[in-house]
Amino acid sequence: MASKSKGAHRERSLTAVFIRNAKPGFYSDGNGLYLKVDQSGAKRWIQRIVIQGKRVDLGLGSTKIKTLADARKEAIENKNLIREGGDPRAEKRKQREIPNFEEAALKVYELHRPGWKNEKHGQQWINTLTEYAYPSLSRKRVSEITSTDILSCIAPIWHTKTETATRVKQRINTVMKWCLSNGYISINPVEGVSAALPKRPDKVTPHRALPFEQTPAAIQTIKNSKAFESTKLALLFLVYTAARSGEVRFAKWEEINGSTWTIPKERMKTKKPHRVPLCKEAKEILKLAEQYQDKSGYIFPGTVKGKALSENTFNKLLKDLNIDCVAHGFRTSFRMWAAEKTSIPHQVCEFALAHVVGDKAERAYQRSDLFEKRAELMGLWSSFLKQHKKTVIQLREAQ
Repeated sequence: MASKSKGAHRERSLTAVFIRNAKPGFYSDGNGLYLKVDQSGAKRWIQRIVIQGKRVDLGLGSTKIKTLADARKEAIENKNLIREGGDPRAEKRKQREIPNFEEAALKVYELHRPGWKNEKHGQQWINTLTEYAYPSLSRKRVSEITSTDILSCIAPIWHTKTETATRVKQRINTVMKWCLSNGYISINPVEGVSAALPKRPDKVTPHRALPFEQTPAAIQTIKNSKAFESTKLALLFLVYTAARSGEVRFAKWEEINGSTWTIPKERMKTKKPHRVPLCKEAKEILKLAEQYQDKSGYIFPGTVKGKALSENTFNKLLKDLNIDCVAHGFRTSFRMWAAEKTSIPHQVCEFALAHVVGDKAERAYQRSDLFEKRAELMGLWSSFLKQHKKTVIQLREAQ
């Protein structure tokens, strides 16, 4: 039977039945743990303990949110902490300072935001966490998150939304690494997740590309289309330069110098500046694009004033024109043509696509970007693309 504080202090004297029926009073359970029942009937846990020579009453929470077993466990942990010279009150304050997952994610989002290429990428970063991580993790303190918690976010979409699941895992990992570096956690729980995820079959999906023989006809179809002029010119420029979509869409006039287009490192996959030799046709496209210049500085401005062309612009146009490829696929067409129809060295062809060539040691001795040889290659590519009935690009007058 439980007793009031002025009675004998027996260990583990309280029971669930007693707690449920307890009248107003102060009841001991041992290890300084007491059940406090107010006149209103509210019940809470108190631990009466000596810290640094002073008696202190620690509030351990309501019986509605903390069971007898949990209260006993915390009481023992507090006693052990005091024996080691610690202070449970300081630990409680420290716990209150630990952010929940949503707070930590927003902190990391704001820290990384200035370094992202565009606002859309940053929005996608936080949106994936909002949709897939927040439902189960948002209110949990990061110190309480386990590998099992993270696995429950990723496993349901691991096979059905492969790319999204991988990104969710990477982004949770970024948040937890930040927490680790700030001392909020001692172990990153993401590290135990990979081993628990089922293996996915190796599958590489290449970008849909045209056989290179069909590329000249595709060029004419694009030229004859009634698409938005800036879009049409940009897509043609992409084909003639064998560049990537983002490299072209965000191209600016300041990057053009005569017959050379220098793409800054920020837009390059290799994170190094890349010089592109411009063939005659590419320069003609730039001449036509001059009439659409605006204050944005983009060579090929989008339909929204001051904005670049959107990410899906090229692929939508190709789909509308029934050209069975994606914009990136023209790079494949170019590479296959170069391999089968020219005797240009492999290294020159790879440099034209801004691919990394050779191992680290080999690259250390490679001082030239083979610009002159690449100019010759792009001239041959331009000549090949003319192998179709010539058609003048139809353009409307600039408004």
